[in-house]
Amino acid sequence: MSNEVEAMYAEIILDHYKAKHHSGLRDPYQAQVTHVNPTCGDEILLRLALDGDRITDVSYEAVGCSISQASTSVMSDLVIGKSVAEAMSLQQEFTEMMHSRGEIEPDEDRLEDGIAFVGVAKFPARVKCALLGWSAFKDAAIQAAGGRQGQE
Repeated sequence: MSNEVEAMYAEIILDHYKAKHHSGLRDPYQAQVTHVNPTCGDEILLRLALDGDRITDVSYEAVGCSISQASTSVMSDLVIGKSVAEAMSLQQEFTEMMHSRGEIEPDEDRLEDGIAFVGVAKFPARVKCALLGWSAFKDAAIQAAGGRQGQE
């Protein structure tokens, strides 16, 4: 196994894949979205719960590769308890890292376990896998904010 492949499947990624955090759908929620990666068929159904502007829960059911499921597990850990604006900033930072081809030095203080995916960024075919859960989160956050605005 090459060093690049070893980096791609870093221990953190395997740990999150084996013991996914926040997996399983829960109620209540303000937004529910389904995203599919058309290139590989990975799927996610994600729910987002808010209390005001604070993210109180992210729950999901996912079918797919270890990278997509581990990335969603890491994303859930990072965004729960944060404001929507803080979480969207993390989503943007993670997305930029994934499009960097591994050339960005990620901020471990902000992305925590998410920095393990910098090795995945070197494999363009796997970038969409790592971004699947993050894209679903972004979509759910936009929907939840829109729904809340409609109730005000």
